[in-house]
Amino acid sequence: MSAAAIMWGMLKYQTIPVTPFAQNCSLIWCDEIKEAAVIDPGGDLDRLMDAVSTLGLNLRHIWLTHAHIDHAGGTGQLARELDLPIIGPHPGDQFWIDALPEQSQMFKFAPAETFQPTRWLNDGDTVSLGAHEIQVRHCPGHTPGHVVFYAPQIKRAFVGDVLFAGSIGRTDFPQGDYDTLISSITQRLWPMGDDTVFIPGHGPESSFGRERQSNPYVGGT
Repeated sequence: MSAAAIMWGMLKYQTIPVTPFAQNCSLIWCDEIKEAAVIDPGGDLDRLMDAVSTLGLNLRHIWLTHAHIDHAGGTGQLARELDLPIIGPHPGDQFWIDALPEQSQMFKFAPAETFQPTRWLNDGDTVSLGAHEIQVRHCPGHTPGHVVFYAPQIKRAFVGDVLFAGSIGRTDFPQGDYDTLISSITQRLWPMGDDTVFIPGHGPESSFGRERQSNPYVGGT
């Protein structure tokens, strides 16, 4: 079941768990003009498009935090069918994009298409919805090309699998690195402020302040 739509100013978002891994795919949109992006369409595209239709959105972009199958598995099909640009992730995840068909077989997902991002993302880039700019932070460690989308105007960050409520992303996949992940969290996420709420790739939302106090992996940093 999707979470209720949340509005701050003229930006809204709604999180919709998809795939057998219950990955938090998010729709984010400018409520003034109904221009929307989908973040990490890992699968269950019918469910996503039903939400787009119900909300009356004009889906214009696909934004990717990283290219693991549960986050990117539906990307190629969605981009092809709707002629949507694929924005992100960072070029460090090219090998994960190339391996999507193998990933789908390994984890027993529906067959996934490879794709070529329309635009790669780097630290400090921005993406836009209407008049709203969303900041991009490169946060490697879970994957080398992982990025995070930060909307300071609503104090929300879409962090993929970098950080979870009470945990952090896995680093035992190819080119994952624990020390790099911890650095990404402390150097790229914490400066966004303790009052910033983050939407993780799995599980409930939390705030950076709460995780700095209680997360066993990064608490006290």
